[in-house]
Amino acid sequence: MNRPNFYASGGFDRAAHLRTDSAWMTDALSDPDTRAVPVWQALSLGVIGDPPLPAPIAVLPRVNAMPEVQNPIFLGLVEGAAYFALDYGDLNESEAAELAARTEVGAAFVDLRRIGPLLPRDEGALLATARGMVHWHRRNRFCGVCGGTTVVQSAGHVRACVSPSCGATHFPRTDPATIMLVTDGDRCLLGRQPKWPAGMYSTLAGFVEPGESLEDAVIREVREEAGIVAANVTYNSSQPWPFPSSLMVGFFAEAVTRDITVDPDELEDAQWFTSSELRRFADQGKSLPRPDSIARRLVETWLATRPPAA
Repeated sequence: MNRPNFYASGGFDRAAHLRTDSAWMTDALSDPDTRAVPVWQALSLGVIGDPPLPAPIAVLPRVNAMPEVQNPIFLGLVEGAAYFALDYGDLNESEAAELAARTEVGAAFVDLRRIGPLLPRDEGALLATARGMVHWHRRNRFCGVCGGTTVVQSAGHVRACVSPSCGATHFPRTDPATIMLVTDGDRCLLGRQPKWPAGMYSTLAGFVEPGESLEDAVIREVREEAGIVAANVTYNSSQPWPFPSSLMVGFFAEAVTRDITVDPDELEDAQWFTSSELRRFADQGKSLPRPDSIARRLVETWLATRPPAA
C-alpha cells in the first residue's frame, strides 16, 4: 500500500531547466534515441494484445520516425533519452489508424483507462502526462484574459498571448478534487452515479471550491452528497487523473452522523457497507471502482485494516 498510485511517480526527469534551451530541443528532436508519446483525440498509442499475449503495451516510437507536428511537448528524460508528446488530433479516424499501424503491428489509439492498469507504472505515467498536456494545449489556444491568440513557449509548458496590450502567460493547470472514504467502525460509505456500470459503488468525491481547504472540501462534499456530517479528515495519497485534467487528493474521514440523505443531483444511491459485505461484493452483483483509481486504493487500504470474519 506504500507504492505510488497509477499514473503518478513515473520515474522520468522532467528536466525543467532544458525547456528554454532551444538549441538542445532542436538536437533532441533529431536524436535517434528520442521517443514520441503520440496522442490522438485524447487516445494513447498502444497494442491491446490477445492471448497468448494478453498484456497491453505502450507504443513509444522514435520521434524521427513519426510525421512532424507543430509544437512537440517536451515531457522529460528517461535514462538520458528525451520524450516528447506529439498531438495528432487533427487527423481523421482513418489517417490516425494508418499512422498507428505504421508504428507497430497491432497498434491503435486507445483509451488509456483501458490499458493503464496493465502497463508498467512508468509507461502509464508518461502516457498520462502526454494526454494531460495535449488536452491543456487544445483548450488554451486563445487567451483567457483578452481572447487573443496564444503561442507555445518553453517546449510546450507555457502559452503566451501575442496581443501587445496583454501579453499574459498561461501555464498548464490541473483541477484539485478531493476523494474520500468515510468510515463508521466496520462500515464505510459508498455511493453510485447512474452513468456508472450497473452495480458499481465508489467513494464520494468533488472539486475544491475557491477559498476552501482540502479538508473543508471533504466535509462539504460528504454532507452535500450524502447528508453525512464527517470529521477527523486524514490524508492518504494523491493521484494525477488526466481524464481530462484533475489531481485527486485522497482522504479518510470518520462519520459523526449515520443517516444518509442522498442528493439526487449528485448520486443515484449511497449505502453503508461492512467489510464483510465488500469482500463478497461480486456475489451481490456489485463491484468496486476500477483498479487504477485512487478510489479503489482507499477502499482496499481500509479493508486491509479490517480483520476478516471468523
